[in-house]
Amino acid sequence: MFTPFSNEPYVDFTSPGPRQQMLEAIESVRAKLGRTYPLQIGDKRIETGATIRSINPAKSSETVGLVAKATPAHAEQAIVAAAEMFPCWSRVPAEARARYLVRAAALLRRRLLEFSAWMCFEESKTWPEAYADACEAVDFMEFYAREMVRLSHGQPVTPYPGEENEYRYVPLGVGVVIPPWNFPLAICVGMTTAAIVTGNTVVLKPASASPVIAAKFVELMNEVGLPPGVLNFCPGSGGEVGDALVLHPKTRFIAFTGSRDVGLGIFEKAARVQPGQIWLKRTVLEMGGKDAILVDETYEDVEFAAQSIVASAFGFQGQKCSACSRLILHDRQYDRVLSRVVELARGLTIGNPAGPSYYDMGAVIDESAQRKISEYIAIGKREGRAVLADGKVPDGGYFIPPTIIAEVRPDARIAQEEIFGPLLAVIRARDFDEGLAIANGTVYGLTGALFSNDRGRLERARQEFHVGNLYLNRKCTGALVDVQPFGGFNMSGTNSKAGGRDYLPLFMQGKSICERL
Repeated sequence: MFTPFSNEPYVDFTSPGPRQQMLEAIESVRAKLGRTYPLQIGDKRIETGATIRSINPAKSSETVGLVAKATPAHAEQAIVAAAEMFPCWSRVPAEARARYLVRAAALLRRRLLEFSAWMCFEESKTWPEAYADACEAVDFMEFYAREMVRLSHGQPVTPYPGEENEYRYVPLGVGVVIPPWNFPLAICVGMTTAAIVTGNTVVLKPASASPVIAAKFVELMNEVGLPPGVLNFCPGSGGEVGDALVLHPKTRFIAFTGSRDVGLGIFEKAARVQPGQIWLKRTVLEMGGKDAILVDETYEDVEFAAQSIVASAFGFQGQKCSACSRLILHDRQYDRVLSRVVELARGLTIGNPAGPSYYDMGAVIDESAQRKISEYIAIGKREGRAVLADGKVPDGGYFIPPTIIAEVRPDARIAQEEIFGPLLAVIRARDFDEGLAIANGTVYGLTGALFSNDRGRLERARQEFHVGNLYLNRKCTGALVDVQPFGGFNMSGTNSKAGGRDYLPLFMQGKSICERL
């Protein structure tokens, strides 16, 4: 039915053509800032009077957009609209549902620079980070469309004389999708379209820091003619609207990406059976990490290792659940690797990605994040030795310079607590065994990387480095759809493996059917 899946290629913004095209996209989006976006519930567009103001983190005086703010009453309406649409949508053939995704992917592919520019404004993503986010959204839709067609043919069963047996997947029902602000398009699109293509209806509650890009995605799905009620847009407070959606007895599943504490709260709330509820709610949770890169004494390409570490630690200002926040160096590698990492990080440029210049880093998401990260930097200076700190940053936004703290103990706060910012803790290990123990010594288990030329150690890491996404001799960020299915262990979540072959069944349930002949 479809051509084989392949990942969307990236562009090189240092080339004159792509650079000029991106500048034009930024100016085009700039002319659209400040608009208002309504709720979408069934076939209704609702202005609520109250709004969520989305701002540019790199220029806090600049309003990206005003998004209608839902109340618990709107959450109720959205769940009801989704529940009413579910019987109809669930009966739409899988191939037809898949075509909605493929069409949406085609439209997004033509507008990759526009959507990237929106993320430069709303999340202060640098051009390559924003473009990669948009490309991943395309990849999710293309891949999940094909996967749904494959799964719709059922699973193999052993033949039995005198009977016709089959095992098929059926959708769950009404789902609540709560995406994060840090991948506001890719993860939002991935979780939402996975739920939709499997035959479910959805209430989407985006993060309050990134509601405009979610509204743009909803507009895109409207363009492809997705029937009203399949996707309901309900931004609002997590403590009010989010809780109302999670606790509702008609909610069948919740897909969430965000912090550990919020994820645990959703997990607990979803476990409570509400009056009138006749199922156990399913949760698909991605809850962050405290990711480590380990470099042993056998790895000789210090330059490549250092480049990989800097990209992993400071890409998108360290605001990735996969970001390297702990660097574990063998005693014999410590000084030379650390020295080169510091040198490279010191050379990173910082500025407003929605401006006319190309930068390596933008601002952190908001004032609260800036304050929290600054507090952790102060803690880090007491827990270790600051080898890079207090760099110059622009005014007018929530900027934090790349910060590196050396001689950190494995049990230090900055080595154990998720910070979600450009702060790297550097830890010394006597040998490989200690380094691996340090890497595994957190409550998380999302991503990790080992740089080594020792085949035995690389094989041991495959077995003993306890993370959902392990990278050997490369950076620990940048998972690609269907290349590195993504999801972690322990407090990093339910190991959902987004972008993998076993992801869509999380949004369905198996049904065995037998007919006697």
